[in-house]
Amino acid sequence: MNDIVLNLFPSQSGTRFGRRQKRERANRLPVTIVTGFLGAGKTTLVSKFLQTPEGRGTALIVNEFGAVGIDDALLRSSSDEVTLLGNGCICCNTRSDLQLALRKLVADRDRGKIPHFSRVLIETSGLADISPILQTFSTDRALGGEFAIEVVLTLVDAVNGLRNLEKAPEARKQVILADRLAISKIDLADGATQKKLAAKLKALNPRAEIDMALDGNIDPRHLTESGQDATAARHSGFVAEASHSDGIASFVIREETPLEWPVFQRALDTLVSLRGPDLLRIKGLLNLKGSKGPVVFQAVQHLIHPPVELADWPDKDRSSRLVFITRGVTEQQVSALLDACKSLGFVTGD
Repeated sequence: MNDIVLNLFPSQSGTRFGRRQKRERANRLPVTIVTGFLGAGKTTLVSKFLQTPEGRGTALIVNEFGAVGIDDALLRSSSDEVTLLGNGCICCNTRSDLQLALRKLVADRDRGKIPHFSRVLIETSGLADISPILQTFSTDRALGGEFAIEVVLTLVDAVNGLRNLEKAPEARKQVILADRLAISKIDLADGATQKKLAAKLKALNPRAEIDMALDGNIDPRHLTESGQDATAARHSGFVAEASHSDGIASFVIREETPLEWPVFQRALDTLVSLRGPDLLRIKGLLNLKGSKGPVVFQAVQHLIHPPVELADWPDKDRSSRLVFITRGVTEQQVSALLDACKSLGFVTGD
């Protein structure tokens, strides 16, 4: 009971958000939060960071909106320790999940169960509201004494960013609360669109520096340094709570037997043609006939990324599994479309 009562009150040494500049951090572990709306490219950016000298010794906490974790499986080869918080997002679940995960990381490290790490990186779900995460570090005394949030970096998709900022309160809030901003997929958007997006981001958050991220590459120091002047005033309060947009749902499509690529491609082409704007995110691993390893498939609205075959499966599960985050498109509709294409493909011999 005493611990619960203590956690209701902010740490006496912490700031409003539990954020501390380097000179105040002392021996506390730095925490980097990478956020951004669905399909912004967070996993790619995090993976590239982990391959740099600055990313060594980083423990990951990956949060996904959906019942099956894909991002943690893709990142597992890049970090000695990955913790998945699945089946929802941090802002919608009790924050105790995050608190327990952080405490377990420290306890396992101190007992020698996992390698030493000197930084924690939290990759949020695309629908996460990060203000409760910041509040957790501020109001939990134990976490405030052990961890210090160093950087909040928000990634914004150059192709869909303006549309997402207009329609999704989650996307706007992620931008407002960031220390740094990065525009991704710049090779897929023209210069005028990029300038318009950058101006919109500057209007929402004039404090934050803006990076241009090509294929997930930015200066790795921008994930370890906030870029904020130590004397600059931090965001002075929480913005209004952002509820998830109406009609957004998450579901998983699984296939235990290997898929034929032409059949799957036809199904997805049809789905994108009919309901592209409502396909907020599709991401997963495919077991395709003729492929030795899993094929990573990703799509955001009308944009389908080129599939990438991996050398090995990240775990023992060899089934195809795709996480869909949609607006008004149901699991039954997607399954029926895939079944219809499989049936037609079999009949025509494709």
